[in-house]
This record gives sequence, structure tokens and C-alpha cells, in this order.
Amino acid sequence: MRTPPSPSGAERADGSSVRIGALVPLTRPGWVEAGQHVLAGLELAARDVNDTGGIGGRPLEVVVRDTAADPERAATAVDDLAHLGVAALAGEYHSVVARAIATRADALGLPFLCSSAVLDALTEQPTDWVARLSPPQSRGWQVYADFLLGAGHRRIAVATQSSVYWAAGTRILRDHLAPRGGTVIELDMRTLTPTTVCDALVDHRATALLLLVGHPDPAVPIVKSVRRDQRLTEIMIGAPAGQPELPEWATMLGADSAGVPFLRYLPERLSPLGARVETALREQLAEAPSFVAFEGYDTIAVLADVLRSYGTDRSSTAASWPRVAVEGTRGKIQFSRTPGVSVWQWASTPIQVVDRDPAEPDRFRILHAS
Repeated sequence: MRTPPSPSGAERADGSSVRIGALVPLTRPGWVEAGQHVLAGLELAARDVNDTGGIGGRPLEVVVRDTAADPERAATAVDDLAHLGVAALAGEYHSVVARAIATRADALGLPFLCSSAVLDALTEQPTDWVARLSPPQSRGWQVYADFLLGAGHRRIAVATQSSVYWAAGTRILRDHLAPRGGTVIELDMRTLTPTTVCDALVDHRATALLLLVGHPDPAVPIVKSVRRDQRLTEIMIGAPAGQPELPEWATMLGADSAGVPFLRYLPERLSPLGARVETALREQLAEAPSFVAFEGYDTIAVLADVLRSYGTDRSSTAASWPRVAVEGTRGKIQFSRTPGVSVWQWASTPIQVVDRDPAEPDRFRILHAS
């Protein structure tokens, strides 16, 4: 059940609801489609919670704030939601924005269950207030690096933009590939165009190009340029951050959208709950749900279980992370401390490398799994 932002910032008059603040990118420059899928999962799970009695008989409300991929706007929204009395925060897709949310939530003593952002260090120091469902970037991108090696790629170019997230991804790839005979060549998109990227790929004799850039621009123009360059017919284009997952990618690129491997956080088979949720999400979205929609659903499933079991006090929620054991859409969710990760982490998130099938771009092929 979705509650629009209150113009007065006031609590409901009857005080009966339990509120969770949802932070998602719903306008540009945020990746709007990803935000819509996260939100669809959050809202579906909230309806399911309310259909089964709510939180101790009280309805669960999801109070939505648009982050627009802006860290400052997101931090302000955290303050606003804290003032509204939300029991916890949920959501977000962009890692740099999630870091701003986590930092502010930690400072305010407000529990935050991050749905979909992967940056390892969501906070500068370890915190008990934040937990996360998506795998840390270091784990997922190492899986992707192993896929590259297994596919025979040793000279790997990365088209990258200035960002903590992209810089971390480049470092993870280089650290994992270098001891195994791989080379990472950085192509700075502040100085290159989609056309000159093609020239650089030829000059460096790269066999793979990874898109560590924003979507749709410059990711889509780069793909179009490389696909049309007769010198690069054998090069593999990859997108570890998951840009090809959502339907917008296929709509913009058509046949060029296929054969671009990316990371997806789904198991080979969904749980019975996951299969039911997939059907409901498909109906709600009027398209196939992405993995981020399942992340949204699982976020509310975990928070509802915590609030039912331990009450709505914020400190009790934060103290409950190590006791969570919830059957989600993609497996049993439990949190632990992971070396190098500053928040409570679901350590067994399923990870796949998949692409869109060139013969049928709406169908995904699993290329590698961990």
C-alpha cells in the first residue's frame, strides 16, 4: 500500500499504521525503470503483509520518496522520513545514493535495509543500523571477472566515468584479473566519444569492453558505435552493473541489446514464494520483473518479519539483524558480518552472469553462476 508524501509532514490522525520509508529513483538522472521495479516489489510485499494481518493488526504503509539519484536529496529525505516517525527505511538502487542514505540513517539511529545497492563500504565505519540484501560489489564483480577469464578474455577495456562506484568496480576487476594474467585498460569517457572508444579498442587489442558508465547515456551510444564498427565484430561487450536487465535496454537497442553479459541476483529456480511473486509482479508491471523487483519484495518481507517478531522500536530492529531467518523469493535470508563490508550482509545472495539471447532478446541465458 503506497502512501503519497504528506504535504504537511504530519502523522496520520489515528496513529494506527506502521510506516516504512521507501527511497527509490523515480526521476532522471536516476535510473527510473530500476526505481519503478524496486518500488513495485516493495508495494506488492506491503499488500501481502496487510492481507495477512499487517504488523500486530496494524496496517503497514510504505511512504515513498524519490531520490532522483541525488545523494543530497536522499539524505534530506531520510531526515523527512525520520520526522514522520517511520520504523525503518528500505530501498534504493544507486550505490552512491545508498551510501548517503546509510550514513544519515546511522547518524540518526534509523534502521535501513538496503535493497539493491552493492558498494562494499556503505558507511565509513561498521554500523548496526544498516543491513543489505544485494551482494557486496567485491563478491559480485569477482564472479564476473571469473566469467571473463573462463570465456578466454585477458585484455579487457573498461569505458568508465568518474564515480566512487565505477572506480571501485575497476579496482576489483584489476585486483582479481592481474594475478591471473588479465589486463584492465581504462577508457576515460570524460575525454572519449563513442566513436573514439572504437579506435582505442583497436589500438589496445582489447577482446572485451565493459560498460562502467551511466544508462542510457553514454552506454547506449557506445554499444551502437561498437556494434557498427567492422573492426570490432569479435569484441565482447559486457555490463557488470546490470544495465541490460531491464526492458528499456532492449527497447533502445533492439538486436544490439543481446549478447551483453551482466550480473543478475537470481537463483536458477525461484522458491515457491518467488514463483507466486513473479506472476503478481508481471501483472503489476505489465512486463517481466527484473531481479531488483524481487529485491524490493524481499526487503519488505524481512522488515515485516522483524517488526512482527521484535516490535517497532528502532533499536530493537537494529538489534535483530543477526537473528533474521526469512524465506524470501530467492532463498533463505540471514545476515552476518562480512570482512570488508561495513553493514550487516546477506552473505549467500545468488549471483548469475546472464545475457539476452541473440536469437530471442527477451529471453535470458545463464552463462555463469555462483
